[in-house]
Amino acid sequence: MKNISFGQYYPAESLIHRLDARAKVILALLYIICSFLCKNIISFAALALSAVLLVLLSNIPLKAVFRAIRPILFVMLFTVVLNVFWTKGESPLFSWGILTVYPEGLYNALFMLVRILSLIIGTSIFMTYTTTPIELADAIEQLLAPLKKIKIPVHEFSMMMTVALRFIPTLIEETEKITAAQKARGADFSSGGLIKRAKALIPILVPLVVSAFRRADELATAMECRCYRGGDGRTKLHVLRYDAKDFMMMAVVVVFGGLLVGLNMLAIGYTM
Repeated sequence: MKNISFGQYYPAESLIHRLDARAKVILALLYIICSFLCKNIISFAALALSAVLLVLLSNIPLKAVFRAIRPILFVMLFTVVLNVFWTKGESPLFSWGILTVYPEGLYNALFMLVRILSLIIGTSIFMTYTTTPIELADAIEQLLAPLKKIKIPVHEFSMMMTVALRFIPTLIEETEKITAAQKARGADFSSGGLIKRAKALIPILVPLVVSAFRRADELATAMECRCYRGGDGRTKLHVLRYDAKDFMMMAVVVVFGGLLVGLNMLAIGYTM
């Protein structure tokens, strides 16, 4: 559970850290679009190179980046196996019983692996490691501000997201403490079948839910004591402001998307 990176901000001095939080949300969305524009091996190679450049620009250690990838290793492995054995082609590369592997399946598996890795790295760097939860919530609130005209509670949604992101690491730490306490009392979470293991989680889930409700009640009391009454008339200590580097970075990502479209037109290798 320590490998979960949601809500974990990595303090560092880098260009991406200095970007406006709203710009980073937009950059994350643009990067997701760019990842789905890739069609051939050249464009996917450019996408993989861009993910490496993002890691270098953010000054985040590779260990921290891999920590964001580890929780989805099973999903990545399942996707690779599914593409290898379910994609059909013209001439088989390998055949054994009912299993047949085509070159198209290997290409699709490689492309999907690069796409998933790039998505995780890009969104983690823009949305998690370089942006604090409070900045991220403020950015989303300002980006969704036009929805206030149709009576959508944007501030309340932003506040709920801020609280959720803030308490994810706390709940993970609480879960680890409860698990260690139950193991010290002789609880066994690793033996038996699926049903037995599921029942063994009840001594963890019950105190965790009780602890979460207790924290929520304490937080509500603290907010009331500080006269919190919603977003009407509230001011902010740190006001978000766009800078030249924000527009420059967004322009670079847009140009990168156009480059991927141009690379897709090159008839080189296998095309999805």
